[in-house]
Order: sequence, then structure tokens, then C-alpha cells
Amino acid sequence: MLDIRRLRLLRELAQRETIAAVAAALNYTPSAVSQQLTALEREAGVPLLERTGRRVRLTPAARTLVGHAETILAVLEQATAELADARTQLTGALRIGAFPTAVRTIVSPALVALSSAHPRLELFVSELDPALAPGALRAGTLDIALVQDYDYVPVEPDPALDTEPLLTETIYLAALSTESLPAHRDSPWIASTPETLCHTMTVRACQAAGFTPRIRHHADDFGTVLALVAAGQGVALVPELGIAHPPPSLTLTPLPTSRRTHLAYRRGTADHPAIRAARSALHRTVEGTYVA
Repeated sequence: MLDIRRLRLLRELAQRETIAAVAAALNYTPSAVSQQLTALEREAGVPLLERTGRRVRLTPAARTLVGHAETILAVLEQATAELADARTQLTGALRIGAFPTAVRTIVSPALVALSSAHPRLELFVSELDPALAPGALRAGTLDIALVQDYDYVPVEPDPALDTEPLLTETIYLAALSTESLPAHRDSPWIASTPETLCHTMTVRACQAAGFTPRIRHHADDFGTVLALVAAGQGVALVPELGIAHPPPSLTLTPLPTSRRTHLAYRRGTADHPAIRAARSALHRTVEGTYVA
């Protein structure tokens, strides 16, 4: 019989590619991960890993097993959800992850509704970059998260997760003038931290306009970004959620490109009562404030 915990480790290795990354994500030691994967190979009766020095690759049999593991883990999640649905009152922990502007504008109002409707539900919020959310969901450190993608930064679907649309936003050029995006090829730019989705979006949008931006400042809070623009320190691209109460000196020019926010959760958990309640509260918040 194949061990579920070991199947989860193999699934994580397929996603994270190194044993060290799996160990860090799941709070194991690398040697413990290696031992568990070796035990899984014995259970499977076929080689699952090809070892080259310190690196490992999944064999074709392992990749087949990962596909089955995704299905098995989703069915277990669904069974847990159905058992939870049999309880008379919603209790336990619900861990929500979201990017900073969503925590402020969407998640916080939704928490008020959730706390009022389900006072015994323990709510935990983690602010994080959307690129980190899928891994946290797979590892079980989050239960539901707000993730995003841009026209210029599409995101590959994760087979361990289900998603649903929540909000589509316009991207704005924030500047002190009404000039178009191509006119700012020589301007200093303000962007998010490198390797974040927002940073990549800024670079690719500018490249699509015919230039590579000269990024002078990095800031992940859009309020800070707008303050730097108002101080004459550069121009920036800011999504709709980030432009609440802009400095009066700014010009915000809508661009023909969008950011899409989705709700993401592990496959099989959509009808867990806590996840269902969170999905409903988050959708109601958006529908009451924004055009989805």
C-alpha cells in the first residue's frame, strides 16, 4: 500500500524540483525527505528517482504516480469537506493568504462578515506575494488564497489547485503628466521588488511599448509607489485596487491591459463549509465594491 504522506512528498518534489526545497516548504530535513522517498520507491516496486550527483529527476513512472497522487489527495480533501459539512456549527481554523492591497481592500471587509456569521471560526491571514501562494496551499499552510495574473504575465495552472475568478482590474499609468506609456521610455520608473509578478508586469508592459524601463525605486506598497510618483521620482504602473485616494497631483491613465484576481484552494476543498463561507464572503465584498 502506498503511503499518503510519501505521495504528498513526491507531488511536492514534482513541483519544487529539489529535495531541499521540499524540505524547507514542509518543515522536514532533506535527509528525512530522501528517506521517505526511498521508502516510497520500495512500496512502488519501481524506480521513481534518477540521481545525478546531488540532483534528482522524476522517472516516467514517478510522473505517472504524481498524476494519481493529485487525484487521491483531492478525494481525501473532498471526504474531509463532506465530514465537516455534517457538523452543526462552523468551527476550526481558516487560513487565508492574499497580496497586500487585497488584504486591505477585499479580505479585511470579508473577515468582518465571516466573524459575524461564524463566531467560532478562527481566522488567520497571511500577507504574501501571489507567486508564493500555490506552494503554501499545497503544503497546507494556507486553506484559501487570492492569486493573480496579468495579461503580460500569464500563470500556469497548478494541478493540485482549483481556482475561480474574483476580480478583473484595469492597469493605470501613474505620472505627473498626461503623456502616453511609450513617451516615458527615458523616465525613471518605480516598480515592485524584482521577481514579483508586479515587477515582471511593469517590465513586460514597457517592453511591449518598445523600451525597457530604467527602474530607480522598488516598493511593494502601492501607496508608497504613488507617493514616490507624486514626489517626482518617476512613473509607475498601478492596478485599480492600488489607486484608492491618490495624491491630487497625479494623472492616472488607463491602459488596455488588466490584472485578474482568482480565489485558489486545494482540489476537493471547494465545498468544505469553511472554504465555501470564505468564497461567499469574498465574492460579496467584491460585488459590493468593484465590478468583477
